[in-house]
Amino acid sequence: MVKKSFRLAAVPLALGLALAAGAHAQISDGVVKIGVLTDMSGPYSSFGGKGSVVATNLAIEDCLKAECSGMKIEVLSADHQNKADIASSKAREWLDRDRVDAFADLTNSAAALSVQKLLKEKSAIGLFTGAATTRLTNEDCGPTSFHWMFDTYSASAGAAAALTKAGGKSWYFLTVDYAFGHSLEKDATEMVKANGGNVVGSVRHPLNASDFSSFIMQAQASKAQVIGMANATQDAVNTIKASREFGIVDKGQKLAALMLQVTDVHAMGLQVAQGLVSSEGFYWDLDDQTRSFSSRFEKVHKVKPNQVHAGVYSSVLHYLKSVAAAKSDAAPAVAAKMRELPIKDDVMRNASIRPDGRVVHDMLLVEVKKPAQSKAAWDYYNILGTIPANTAFMPLAQSQCSLVKK
Repeated sequence: MVKKSFRLAAVPLALGLALAAGAHAQISDGVVKIGVLTDMSGPYSSFGGKGSVVATNLAIEDCLKAECSGMKIEVLSADHQNKADIASSKAREWLDRDRVDAFADLTNSAAALSVQKLLKEKSAIGLFTGAATTRLTNEDCGPTSFHWMFDTYSASAGAAAALTKAGGKSWYFLTVDYAFGHSLEKDATEMVKANGGNVVGSVRHPLNASDFSSFIMQAQASKAQVIGMANATQDAVNTIKASREFGIVDKGQKLAALMLQVTDVHAMGLQVAQGLVSSEGFYWDLDDQTRSFSSRFEKVHKVKPNQVHAGVYSSVLHYLKSVAAAKSDAAPAVAAKMRELPIKDDVMRNASIRPDGRVVHDMLLVEVKKPAQSKAAWDYYNILGTIPANTAFMPLAQSQCSLVKK
């Protein structure tokens, strides 16, 4: 059963205000409603979860101080339990009964794809962050949906490309068996081959698997130079821990954590995670702006934000600014404003929105520090380089999105 939705007053005093006359007169019901649909209790709960609700409320707080002054904003939140049918059912309920205007986070690619169908049917805004499949802005793109922060292509453009160029020419994939894993393996395979490597095999495991021993043994037996982990969060953590126990790295094979999060590193500890290479759309300690946002987030949620939380903040803030600029919450008008307005916040760098709804921006290539290199809590990454926005994401020329003019 889905947990009961709940409304959060982002800034109680502001929510109690009447709408400013005229300025927001075209907002239906007088209230802008945002639904955070995510994994609240399962393997991806640290990925998005309650942290995504915190990020949403920080975005509301910031917008109410400026462009959104006088607006009434409500937040609903629910657990989709990583099940596409539950996600679709809750989304339909929110659209039909609660008249939700925008959906945020949507961690889990299968859940996100099921909701995307409804958003196109009902003309509502989708702010995808936690879902990674490129299908959301490719063959399943929608005119009022946007994909923030990362996807399986950008993940592959980081670690897969870097490790292959560095000499890791033979790969074996350990893949979570649903839409996200399939997409990540496909994109990483293409990146490996494009850089002169080859894939010798793969094995698939269920989401939230309890034992990775047999999968690790198959990867070890492949003799591949690199074991690519096409999974995330708890599955990735368990894969890495099992690999360390089997001595994978000590025996000469490398691990490629294609979808690593800073919260995963925190869960494992540097002793286990050290040396892993990955790509990130956000790192809390990048500059003064990221540190400022992360400090606010940590005060509420007690951990540093990962790239999903940062993406939820950025997407919700940009959405709300666009509602204010459009003087309406009608999805087509807001979507047009979202494409028109510059993305400017404490999270994103060099960001813009393409016709297919893909938000492109600079990505970071990172390596997890050795324990002796870390100088303070959460000091986890060496930044190896920046992957420019124009190369970090799938070229628009390759898009199958119907919104892209050929």
